[in-house]
Order: sequence, then C-alpha cells, then structure tokens
Amino acid sequence: MRFMLIVKATTDSEAGVMPSQELIDAMQKYNEELVKAGVLLAADGLMPSSSAIRIAYPEPGGKPKLVDGPFTESKELIAGYTLIEVKSREEAVEWALRMPDPHGLGQGEIELRQVFEVEELMDNPDTLAKEAALRRQVEEQKNA
Repeated sequence: MRFMLIVKATTDSEAGVMPSQELIDAMQKYNEELVKAGVLLAADGLMPSSSAIRIAYPEPGGKPKLVDGPFTESKELIAGYTLIEVKSREEAVEWALRMPDPHGLGQGEIELRQVFEVEELMDNPDTLAKEAALRRQVEEQKNA
C-alpha cells in the first residue's frame, strides 16, 4: 500500500522562507529511518506557488486555461510530500506521526492519503496490460 504524506503550505513556505538547519537535520534523520525500514519511495519540498502554473479546464472538452501563481489560500497549497510503501494504513499513520513538524514553527500540518493502485482504477485486461507496459518502460528509462 502506498501513502502520500502531504505537507501543507504556510505563509512562510509560500514566502520562500527556507527551513532552519535544525529542521533540515531532523527531516534527514526521519528520511534515513524511512530508508532503513525500506518504505521510502520519494520525498521532496516544493517551490512556492509564485512559481507555479495551474491548468484549468473551464468546460468539458474545452481548451485548457493557464493561470500563473501565486495562489492565495496557503492552507489549500502543498509545500512538500513524502511517498511511502507500507503494509497497512496503521503503519502509514505511525510513520506520519513520527515526521518532524514540517515547518518547525508549530504551524505544520500533514495530510495522509492512500494512493490508488492501478487495479483499483481499472479492470479492463487490455488497459491494465498497457499500463503495466508503460510502468516497465518508465523503470527501464530510469535504469538506462
């Protein structure tokens, strides 16, 4: 089971305030624990929404619309994420509870979301085979 720990943005993260060395050290220690346990798939911080672009689809079949950031509601934005693969929801919650306050100021908020597995989204054998082939191709490209 894969889970994403979504770190919510704050006014500081949206302003581009960099984390303290103490917080960086704490996050590195946490990530090392995830690696040692064999559950870490990815972990990254995101740049503020001032450098982001939203792509909106205002009508079905319509042309996509580009909207440049910044975006106003920092509580609705994401500052980073950690992707883990674990055996259960309970294990995911345990790892999420061990994550240091992601902003170090008592403002941190983490949202834990389970990732759909491809078999949960589709059941057509041809579609599943195409998806499996695409995923193999991605892995081959990464290993090339």
